[in-house]
Amino acid sequence: MSAEYATFGLAPAMRAGGVLANGDFQVHRDFVDFIVNGRPLLFQLCDLDAVSPLAADIPPAIFTAHVRRLLLEAPAPLRDGRYVIYGCPECEGLECGAVTAVIEKAPDDSDDFIWRDFAWQTAEPADLELNGYHGIGPFRFRGAEYRAALGQLLASEAPQTRRRVLLIGPRVALLAKLAAALRTIGIGAEIAADAADVPPDELRTYGAVAFGRTVTDETRRSVRSAFDRAGVEVAYVDGLAPIVPLLVAQIEYALDRSPQEQRRLTGLAACREAARLQITSTCRVQLIAYRVDRLSRAHVHEVFDEVLEAGEHRVPLAAKATKGDSYVVARTSTSVLVTPTRPTGAP
Repeated sequence: MSAEYATFGLAPAMRAGGVLANGDFQVHRDFVDFIVNGRPLLFQLCDLDAVSPLAADIPPAIFTAHVRRLLLEAPAPLRDGRYVIYGCPECEGLECGAVTAVIEKAPDDSDDFIWRDFAWQTAEPADLELNGYHGIGPFRFRGAEYRAALGQLLASEAPQTRRRVLLIGPRVALLAKLAAALRTIGIGAEIAADAADVPPDELRTYGAVAFGRTVTDETRRSVRSAFDRAGVEVAYVDGLAPIVPLLVAQIEYALDRSPQEQRRLTGLAACREAARLQITSTCRVQLIAYRVDRLSRAHVHEVFDEVLEAGEHRVPLAAKATKGDSYVVARTSTSVLVTPTRPTGAP
């Protein structure tokens, strides 16, 4: 099969971390995704929980080595000229599975690059007959466009991310538990009463600020002014309820730097009876409902966990999951959305 020309680009992406309903933790990863013909290549691989080798939390030398491999300036790490395109978000072991492909220069002596023979690989050599992605590629990228996109990464040495959150409020049990949960999934978190005494250089390392429920309006204005003076834009989060997994999901959404048009999960609304969500590509979707009863006790309900096709979907919600003050979290491997439930009426 001849390779057709395709556009090549890069964009920030994330593997959404979180505290799951069963108590497990899923690690947060920031990475750079490959944009082929205007869409993330990862989305063409259906429901795959993986990250590219261009991750923000690896040392600069390793990051640079991965970029140079993609530019064919370093030997292929696998047999038969195969390169890792996406790998396990928890480790780098091939035994966990990876999407690999042959990367080579075009055979007509042009400056073009070709990606072909995509496969799911858990050992060497790759079995294209059994594990090949037969409907994907081959892609031919114009050399100038390809080199320019990857060359920008070499110029900056790593994707720019701010994987830290400043929690504003008294050091009470809830914020302490929230900070511990965020650190467990790979997001730095510190607690402060305000930001008045925080140096500007340190403020620039934060990607989000979360306010505790008892923080006054005066303190909120003071914190915003401190970040404005430091010349940094951050996302501000007002917690919906004192439930740690729900707050983690809100912060995960706030830290998402991926372009809106390249997200997998783009819409979520909910009422007492149902949730409605919008998906841009086939993927696994989990819905979890959280509610607080009259005694301020938190309840968790696993509502839905299935693979859905692209489009709009309506998912019924059980009455016990939406009593009182309730909230719905929708997550895919790359996106998280949170919404309070409305009292009545279809979303």
